[in-house]
Amino acid sequence: MREIAEIEQALRRAAPHRLVEVVEDALRDRGVLRVELRMADYGLRTLQLVGHVPGTDHPSVPIHDSPQGRAFGAQEPYVARESGALRFHLPVTVRGDRLGVLTAELPPRADVGQLLPGLAQLCEALGHEILVAERDTDLYVLARRATRLTLAAEMQWQLLPGRSCARPEFALAAHLEPAYAIFGDNYDWSVSDGRLTLTVTNGMGEGIKAALLTNLAINALRNARRAGLPLADQAALADQAVYAQYRGESFVSVLLLCFDLTTGEVEAVDAGSPRLWRQRGQVVESVGFEAQLPLGMFEDTVYVPERFSVRPGDRLLFGSDGVYAAVSPAGESYGDRALARALRGTRLLPPTHVPQAVLRELAVHHGGSPLEDDALVVCLDWHGTASTVAV
Repeated sequence: MREIAEIEQALRRAAPHRLVEVVEDALRDRGVLRVELRMADYGLRTLQLVGHVPGTDHPSVPIHDSPQGRAFGAQEPYVARESGALRFHLPVTVRGDRLGVLTAELPPRADVGQLLPGLAQLCEALGHEILVAERDTDLYVLARRATRLTLAAEMQWQLLPGRSCARPEFALAAHLEPAYAIFGDNYDWSVSDGRLTLTVTNGMGEGIKAALLTNLAINALRNARRAGLPLADQAALADQAVYAQYRGESFVSVLLLCFDLTTGEVEAVDAGSPRLWRQRGQVVESVGFEAQLPLGMFEDTVYVPERFSVRPGDRLLFGSDGVYAAVSPAGESYGDRALARALRGTRLLPPTHVPQAVLRELAVHHGGSPLEDDALVVCLDWHGTASTVAV
């Protein structure tokens, strides 16, 4: 196979919608017969073929019951013999954000061991180029949808930083339901030198009104963060922006946190309904803060940060009120006991699997009927630095 550096250059030079063709051309001289790229849909239920409209003769592939889904879920290459051909299924992932799966079809007697390392490197390069190409083409965004998004959901998904992120100090992942009709719930994160800023947000209302409100709050928080303001001032600036627009008639609930990546010290501002649970070993407990006013409820609200710390091995779970306040047919809120059970039951899963697993348990708890509110779950595993682990 041609050197990876040469293929990376070809990907960078290619038209944004022709990345898969570049990969196929690069692999053809090594005997690869066919290449296809599938992207994970917004609901994380199916893998959608890039370049084909949903509902055509190229059906989606389920994530939980397919060779491609096995590679996506395990984040490991999976080799399968299907219909007399040899197929490599390789995850396409960028900094922990799982995008999809690349499949390469080879003759039955191909030399697997010699080809696999190069393919894995190629998938990494392809993932980075997809993120860049999305600025100039809808091809890969279209492949992410198994059905049409509502306008509110379109706005919310475009606002998100990704679905997961991994660094040596932590790994985090998030999921929203209903994925194709979400409106007020949102999350945001930013990793800079020495710290992670994470926000979990819930704009009041429904539909496009909630999406517009959340968009204003998220961008106000980003504007304050990028100006270098401390956490409490970030909340105050966003509070002023929301109040100036809505004059207290609409407001945004937010849990705003800043993690020191070296020490594990966390600064937090609790301004509304999103809540936090911590699992340390087998012990699951709610982490409570002093409740402060949601953003935009009153003019010139002053916010006071609180502090706590995380240790290597801690798992943090953040949920919107659509999660912990959902009630069972017997009237028990999910956050009372069932959420803690779901966390303990998913302890061995990587954080990328936890939000969906918790939301599946929520659906069972709710009796299988549709939720009255949208629901957001964020899972963060704290690894710490080498120095904190040694302590």
